Amino acid sequence: MNDHKTDKFSQEIIKNALVAIGDEMFEAMARSSMSPIIYEVLDYSVGLTTKDGDLIAQGNGTTVFLGMIDALVKEIIEKFGAKGDIKPGDVFISNDPYYGTHLSDVALAKPIFHQGALVGFAVNKAHWVDVGGMAPGSFTPASTEIYQEGLQIPTMKVVDEGKVLQPILDLISANIRMPKESLGDFWAGVAANNVGAERLVMLYEKYGAEAMTTAMEGLLDYGEAMIAEELTKLPKGVFEAEDWIDDDGQGEDPLRVCVRIEISDETFKVDFTGSAPQALGPINHGRTALVAAVRTIFKALTNPQIPSNGGCFRALEIICPDRTVFTAERPAPVSTYWETMLYAEDLIWKAMAEHLPDRLSAGHVLSVCAFILSAKHPETDEDVILVQPLVGGWGAMSDRDGLNGQFSIADGETYNIPVEIQEARYGVRINQYALHNEDGGEGKFRGGKGVYLDYEILCDQAHFSGSFGRFKFPPWGAAGGAKGSSNYVELIRKDGSKDTREVYGKPSRVQMRKGDIVRCVTATGGGWGDPHERSEAEIADDLKNDFITKEQAARFYKRPYAAE
Repeated sequence: MNDHKTDKFSQEIIKNALVAIGDEMFEAMARSSMSPIIYEVLDYSVGLTTKDGDLIAQGNGTTVFLGMIDALVKEIIEKFGAKGDIKPGDVFISNDPYYGTHLSDVALAKPIFHQGALVGFAVNKAHWVDVGGMAPGSFTPASTEIYQEGLQIPTMKVVDEGKVLQPILDLISANIRMPKESLGDFWAGVAANNVGAERLVMLYEKYGAEAMTTAMEGLLDYGEAMIAEELTKLPKGVFEAEDWIDDDGQGEDPLRVCVRIEISDETFKVDFTGSAPQALGPINHGRTALVAAVRTIFKALTNPQIPSNGGCFRALEIICPDRTVFTAERPAPVSTYWETMLYAEDLIWKAMAEHLPDRLSAGHVLSVCAFILSAKHPETDEDVILVQPLVGGWGAMSDRDGLNGQFSIADGETYNIPVEIQEARYGVRINQYALHNEDGGEGKFRGGKGVYLDYEILCDQAHFSGSFGRFKFPPWGAAGGAKGSSNYVELIRKDGSKDTREVYGKPSRVQMRKGDIVRCVTATGGGWGDPHERSEAEIADDLKNDFITKEQAARFYKRPYAAE
């Protein structure tokens, strides 16, 4: 035992080591997973909590999980702790969307023990390619209840004191379309948690329980102190915003959402009262996802550089009535939850952008633009399911153009699947992956450009689903800048010598045949400032890069260019 090592230098070393454990867990999962959505896209997150479920360190691919690791652990403690049923060697599994996002995001948690005492949990949450349900890939705008969206796994043990509960894995395998890949990702999650547990125990062995407890408490206090300092720098008062979600996937009217923000030197209070009630279609999400959304934008407004932990969010207060689109309850469908979760972030962003022009941009692509293509591989005849998020444009800022071709705020440090891997693994041909020059995002500083991504179908038949929010309500401009362009999917069918085109915002299991092309189109971000103030040099540069045409330059910037 080394409990005497509680000096400030040791404490700093321990705190940084805890953060490093999260990073090592993250790498371990990427290196051992079987699905491109994990090892290429990095659609997962890992972390450590205290024995009480307070977040200590988190390794993020997707920022949407920022409020969910600790929520899962607290549910485990509540459900199993009172019975004394949390033991060394246990592994818990859950995909309960009302404590998370949607059924595709499966979480694994491993309790960590040192000398017989529970000292923490290692957790990861990752997107599985398929968890069953009415549509390949397990999300579709067509669902109207959670039972259509896949296999529900309530929080339970899947490994009991080191013994794998094989019937549970057999049940999962029998209900999903890609059991080899998904169970491979399950074991990758187990391995990542084992790395976290081993490293945390090593720290306990080296420094002792007293020093470790002090360091964990100190890390939480450090997060609180750093955020408190930044909070004093924010503008004070009440700020409000409203917006409209396209629809719920069932053809219903647009849904109004709103926020009221109250900032003082000590607290950051957000209130979503007045937002639309729980919807029939799958755009809903639970309260835990709302917490994650608000945490993400709160971190961006204060100090995005310090490692995330529970202390960072002590000043945050979130208010929302039950059974809204932000706080849905069972059996509400939730498979395209991101369309609403990102509005929770974007509303705060919109309310604060012009008050914090050095920190926030105009509106961005917002939607994950998640796309699923289900087909037969033309060479092997095997079933394949391509799932990936898409990049789009970010809004302009008060002093510069927006970023081109970036993931939405939900996806954080994620990536697209390389073209070569998509073509080889899924048997499609990608004919175009390029920035586009559709109307939108004009301003003194223009919004970042969205993309065209064209898939040509090479097998006899296939189908696709997706959810492309901001199809009807494009990204907002700031300080007189123009709105961005829309997200959508265009299907170009081959009918002999004649092409026919179909445009969708929320396609569900749309049938395709060999030679058809599905074009994914993502938004250009909103502009900032009066377009007439854009400089000649910047317009010339846009023309050179094909970001705009001469006709667009004449139409939006009132410059004497001849139409093409």
